[in-house]
Amino acid sequence: MSINWQQIIFSFLGGLGLFLYSIRMMGDGLQQAAGDRLRYFIDKYTSNPFLGVLVGIGLTALIQSSSGVTVITVGLVSAGLLTLRQAIGIVMGANIGTTVTSFIIGFKLGDYALPILFLGAVCLFFTKKRSINNIGRVLFGVGGIFFALNLMSGAMEPLKDLDAFREYMIKLSGNPVLGVFVGTGITLLIQASSATIGILQNLYASGLIELKGALPVLFGDNIGTTITAIIASLGANIAAKRVAGAHVAFNVVGTILCLIVLGPFTSLIQWFQTTLHLSPEMTIAFAHGTFNIANTIIQFPFIGLLATLVTKLIPGEDEVVKYEPLYLDAILIKQAPSLALGNAKKELLHLGNYAMHSFELAYDYIANNTEKSADRGHKTEEAINKIDEDLTRYLIDLSSEPLSQKESEILTNILDSSRDLERIGDHGEALINLTDYIRRKKVEFSPAALQELALIYNMTLSFIKESLISVENNDIELANSLVAKHEAIDKMERRLRKTHIRRLNRGECSTQAGVNFIDIISHYTRVADHAMNLAEKVQAEQI
Repeated sequence: MSINWQQIIFSFLGGLGLFLYSIRMMGDGLQQAAGDRLRYFIDKYTSNPFLGVLVGIGLTALIQSSSGVTVITVGLVSAGLLTLRQAIGIVMGANIGTTVTSFIIGFKLGDYALPILFLGAVCLFFTKKRSINNIGRVLFGVGGIFFALNLMSGAMEPLKDLDAFREYMIKLSGNPVLGVFVGTGITLLIQASSATIGILQNLYASGLIELKGALPVLFGDNIGTTITAIIASLGANIAAKRVAGAHVAFNVVGTILCLIVLGPFTSLIQWFQTTLHLSPEMTIAFAHGTFNIANTIIQFPFIGLLATLVTKLIPGEDEVVKYEPLYLDAILIKQAPSLALGNAKKELLHLGNYAMHSFELAYDYIANNTEKSADRGHKTEEAINKIDEDLTRYLIDLSSEPLSQKESEILTNILDSSRDLERIGDHGEALINLTDYIRRKKVEFSPAALQELALIYNMTLSFIKESLISVENNDIELANSLVAKHEAIDKMERRLRKTHIRRLNRGECSTQAGVNFIDIISHYTRVADHAMNLAEKVQAEQI
């Protein structure tokens, strides 16, 4: 019998591409339907590793991406909102949650794939209501998954009659370690364990591989998806490397344990298949779920040991950006409003230090192209927004308590000053984004322009520092001296505009560089304006 290899390869690759796209489409629909509160949800409901496991299961089932949940988790560890132990719990849960796709495949809906695709398309293209669009994405994704499986199944059908393929599958069934490497390699190649497991379900359903050969491949799929996370974390911070390392260790240990008891494990899955009358696809899904649940149950008591192990294997310390306020004690609002107001001022200064640091990071990125500063700048801006929100909420609650007229004025000015500091953080973020644009467009500043940027930056940074000191110490004399310095920054900005225009006329800088230079110094003067607003409140003795 002759085999049309072109048809097999084209049908398989087309089916695989549609499968990967459909998983993404379904996950996007579910995620958008849930809103943009995944990060908040993880932060709020992972107070211990057990809750972390449950959250990992739920969120991975929702967005259909264990890697996506891991990325969010890494960000929260980097921000100091999660410990490594909590993160490991989420990773364990993510492993269980990722089995949802294989269970969906276990339901034989292939005959209904095209009608489901049609319904999804109707919801996507014939209504502007966002909630209906999200339902359409989910339906289109589900229909696409089953249609893709039909394509891949049809492509693999002729392989049944190929002696070489049958011999390889027999060899695979007799060599579990080889099966693990095959599963790991295929998942690394196509970057999606769900797709690899979908292919495995098709192979088993078509009778092309025995169960005892399929299970080690299944274990390898789980390792493959963690190595993808390791590759992604190579340029990331230590927290990311540790979470990825824990993910790999968790699945490698689980695979070794299951290989040791492969015979009994295979018999158990066969017993479930017979007793529950499971289809071949559902049998693989059941084995996948059993592996991940058993692995989590066995290793859960040793989360602390695993965290210690990866910390020793990946030593070092990351500078953590704390997203939480330091001084806002809610109990004081009712019991001691005056003390609460004092703490609010301390928190304002805490916020001010973050705003100033954001400004420093933005300049470091501009002057030295330090990618780490850009990354930390984005995280610092998130921390600024969080602290500003918490401080605002605290002050609003405090405003309903009995305060003197003077204290009420101070409260209002702290609230206004918080907004000024938040705006300084916004300018830091905007400067980083502007620098990204400058790098993409390969814009070059002349040495003279870089010197002038350094000059006005140092003037502005010194101005922010002195403004915060005047607030901290209620130093009216220092605040008064800042008026002249603020005028000096404004004059400097006007002078730099003129000198830069002269450079443009002489052809020393490009037009694009000129526009970007003006944008940067404009940000600096606006930052100084916000810092001056703080000093003016000190002058009026109202903060």
